[in-house]
Amino acid sequence: MLGSVPLWVCVIQLVAAGLVAGLCVLQWLWWRTDRRPVGAVWALAWSADIGIMLLVGGIAGVLAPGAAPATLGFVHALFVGGFLLLALPTTRSFAHGPRVRWWVAAGSVPLAAYALASLSPVLGGDEVATDVVGGTLLAATVIVIAYVIVTLGRHSVTAWGLLLVAAGFESVCMLVASGFMPDHDIGALLAALWSVPIAFGLAALALVRVRQAQNAANRQHRMRDAIARVSNSAWFAHDADALLHQARDEARTVLGDPSVEGTLRPIAHGRYVCELFGTSPHDAHERTFLVDLAQIVSAAAERYTLTRQLNRTAYADALTGLPNRRAVQQHLHEVLERANVERTRVSLVYCDLDGFKRFNDVHGHAGGDDMLCRVAQYLRGAVPGDETLVGRLGGDEFVVVIARAPLDPELVAIARSLREGFVDRSSGSRPSRLSVGIATWQPGDVVDVEALVRHADTAMLEAKRSRSGFRVFDRALRRAVEAERLQRSALEAAVADGLFTAHYQPIVDARTLEVLQVEALARWDHHGRLLLPADWIDLAEETGLIVPIGLSMLGQARRALDRFQMPVSVNLAARHLSEPDALEQIETAWGTTYWEHLTLEITESALVQTTAAIPVLSELRARGARIAVDDFGTGYSSLARLARLPVDVLKIDRSFVREVDTDRGASVVRAIVELAFAHGLDVVAEGVERASDLDALVELGVRRVQGNFLGRAVPTVPVRGPRPGSDWEDTRPLRIVPSPRSDERPERLHLHA
Repeated sequence: MLGSVPLWVCVIQLVAAGLVAGLCVLQWLWWRTDRRPVGAVWALAWSADIGIMLLVGGIAGVLAPGAAPATLGFVHALFVGGFLLLALPTTRSFAHGPRVRWWVAAGSVPLAAYALASLSPVLGGDEVATDVVGGTLLAATVIVIAYVIVTLGRHSVTAWGLLLVAAGFESVCMLVASGFMPDHDIGALLAALWSVPIAFGLAALALVRVRQAQNAANRQHRMRDAIARVSNSAWFAHDADALLHQARDEARTVLGDPSVEGTLRPIAHGRYVCELFGTSPHDAHERTFLVDLAQIVSAAAERYTLTRQLNRTAYADALTGLPNRRAVQQHLHEVLERANVERTRVSLVYCDLDGFKRFNDVHGHAGGDDMLCRVAQYLRGAVPGDETLVGRLGGDEFVVVIARAPLDPELVAIARSLREGFVDRSSGSRPSRLSVGIATWQPGDVVDVEALVRHADTAMLEAKRSRSGFRVFDRALRRAVEAERLQRSALEAAVADGLFTAHYQPIVDARTLEVLQVEALARWDHHGRLLLPADWIDLAEETGLIVPIGLSMLGQARRALDRFQMPVSVNLAARHLSEPDALEQIETAWGTTYWEHLTLEITESALVQTTAAIPVLSELRARGARIAVDDFGTGYSSLARLARLPVDVLKIDRSFVREVDTDRGASVVRAIVELAFAHGLDVVAEGVERASDLDALVELGVRRVQGNFLGRAVPTVPVRGPRPGSDWEDTRPLRIVPSPRSDERPERLHLHA
């Protein structure tokens, strides 16, 4: 197929081969893009075939006639056949045509004949006729053209596709004409340059596709950047609508489509659906980009909704909808910080519902919840203003935070109005009302939220205790609170240092004045001054320190038993008997023996109200200890219940003894004596301060008495016990008689004169 051509044609072939090599590099760059298209591979192979074919033609043209040009001519013919065969898969990759298997097989037959005809000059035979070469090329070309027509008929052709088809058609025409051209020189010229149009067409296509790939990559980068910006905004923004607008604007900018709009609508259970759409058509990547933006917006909207719900749960009361304790503390801290800068006052109004437990027991939890909602609704409207916050701390406790609080007289008026404005009579004869306490932070005070809440609570408790209904935490109450705090600290230190000592008061026979027993009474040695229980007993019971104090008295009483040789009596608090290990504590303090010489005193109200005391007292009584009801007559025990209690002694309260010389007092004491006789109990009258009291008690039949008239409580008791032969001989002084065997335990305590 190669013939003698002018030298300039050979030069053009070689230059074209170099250009095609450069175009192959361009197509290789096309293949190296992000998408790695298959068409780029076939275009590269096709261009490489054309480049080699031009190179072989140019070299063969400059060689002298002989075997070398003939061999290069055969090689050239092979690359021509390869060109036609590569046209089939290349067309399919670009235009998504049908399968090329049978088309390649059909085109290979004439190309094989073409290759054999081109081999004759190499073998030294006669040259093949021009019409044979042209006929085989024409047959292969027709097959390729038929495939192209079938492929293009199934798809619409773009402008670049038409350009490539035109270049291919031109190259095919030149190739076919080279086989049928009668003028050998012109045919050789056409055969030398026929592939140049398709090569440049492929180069132009590669250049366009590379540019398109670059644009697509840049667009993908812009899409990723836009998604990243919207995602970052989703974490910091709290408005789903604003985020939707940002996503819409990003889509418009990246896609260059101003018709893009967005919608966000809620569905069930806090879920949202977001859509971004436009009137212009979008490809798959653009639709994916819009879907990704919409998913970010919908997920952010759901997160915002969940966050608001969690905030309401964490900072709002579920029942009333008011701010809860955490929200109140946070708001109060912010208000105090602002007031510290602005030098203004902040007041905290602490409200507690009187009788709420009783109301809850009568009306049930549903009724109690309804009552709390009514209180919340009342407080919302009772203290209006932008500088107030109403919250619920828990239970039936509500607070009102007043920023820029007025002066104390106005605060008192607010407290009075809150107290008088809410009266609920649904609980019966005793209406439910609010007890109100107010504490105010003054400029210059320490910013302490807990202290302010504690002071307001203290004022409320003082209002409840005094039944005044409202109270302001003023200087007097502050001093009382500070004094209580100091006393509490001192009491704790005294218990830790063992400053509570037992003083013993004798219990004597009312007729003979013989000492029958001693009662251990606690005294607090406070800096050299003895404090009586009236000064600290309430605080000790409130703090629970009454338990270690009582155990200390019990241990000292056990040592006094050996010291005075006299039965002892010790007071036990109701709180002590409520301890889960009360029995073990008492046994540790007293010991395991001589229980019959111990009397444990417990108040009547504690004995009735503390159900846990009955089993403990029964066990102690079974071990031999005696149980006395202290302050009898001041409690609420019934006569029927008294018969079932583990009791041995009734101690008549001093309030009845003081009035024993009157008809009213004497009748009460007589009734107690008769009650004790009916139940087989002993009677002790305490608080005897006068001789007339003692005479009256003797006439009423009281056998044992106790009081300052008969002996004050002192650390020692320098008295003798019952005389021999008296009615109280069983309670004579005690002595421990050693056992005859040294390896045995000592005998029980024996009595002797």
